[in-house]
Formats: sequence, C-alpha cells, structure tokens
Amino acid sequence: MLRLLEDGVTVSELSIERIAREARVGKATVYRRWPGKEALMVDVIRSLDEPMPPARGASVRDDLVQALEFLRRRGVARRDSALLHTVLGQMRANPRLWREYHDTVVAARREALHAVLRRGMAAGEIRADEDVDLLTDLFTGPMLARSVLAEWRELPEGLAERIVDAVLDGVRPRPAPPDS
Repeated sequence: MLRLLEDGVTVSELSIERIAREARVGKATVYRRWPGKEALMVDVIRSLDEPMPPARGASVRDDLVQALEFLRRRGVARRDSALLHTVLGQMRANPRLWREYHDTVVAARREALHAVLRRGMAAGEIRADEDVDLLTDLFTGPMLARSVLAEWRELPEGLAERIVDAVLDGVRPRPAPPDS
C-alpha cells in the first residue's frame, strides 16, 4: 500500500484487490487482517507514526515540554516527508478515515497530556478549576497551528519550552488576596 501511495494513488483509487495484487497475496489474506481499506490505511498511518514517549514524571513543566517537543519534531518530519504529508492530506479528505485516525492516534496523545495536566492540578502546579481539554488545546494549539495550518512558519528549537512557559504563567494558581 505504501508503494501505491508513494506512486500518487489516492485513497479513493485504492481497492483491496489492487492492494492485494501489489502485495502479491490474495484478497482473502488482506481481509483476514483488515475489514476494509480504511482500516488498512489507519494501520499504515500508525506504522509511519512514532508513539509519544511516556511522561517521565519529573515535573509537569518538563513533561509538557517533552510532549510539545515530540509534536514539534513530528511537524518537522511531516514537512520533510512527502509521503506522510500526502497520506495525512488524503485522510483529512475522508471524514470517516480521519475520525478513525483521531479516535486512535490523536486521542491517545491527548489522554497522555490529560494525565500530565491532572497530575499538575493535584500537585498544585496548575489551577484545578480549568477544563483539562481546554488546557490541552492551549498547550498544543500553537505547535499544531504552526505544524499543520501555517506550514511556512518555523518550528525552531526551544519552541516547546517557550509555549509551555507562556501557558504555564497563565494557568498557575493565583496567590490568595491579602486579608483586608
């Protein structure tokens, strides 16, 4: 399948028959592993995508920087990989396929960030009155905007630290006002 995608075949042009022929196997062999081309496509994307490293647990700031640095490197890699860029573009054009990718790959990354943020809330490093989904968006949004929506913007070294520090300044617990 990768070879077909590298040759410019679109998702809509792919068929299990064509994929099986390219792999030199029977259609039944493909169907034993995947119920259809969408499931196969999601597995192909997963194989191209490295998993987010587990949080080290040293500090919330360090774990957030590690997660955003992972996103920064993935953004740089996507820009450098014509195949990955093409495949993700085709997936976005297929809402069911994009949803499947989101529900597996993206959701796992978001849950990892949720765990870091909840740990920060429990430790008093982050305000506990904020929504974890919103905080995840605040931390990841700038990196994703540069990686996906504004591909001409740089993704320089140190960007993860700058984003995390800027957002943490806004979500740290506020000191109680002095008694009057």
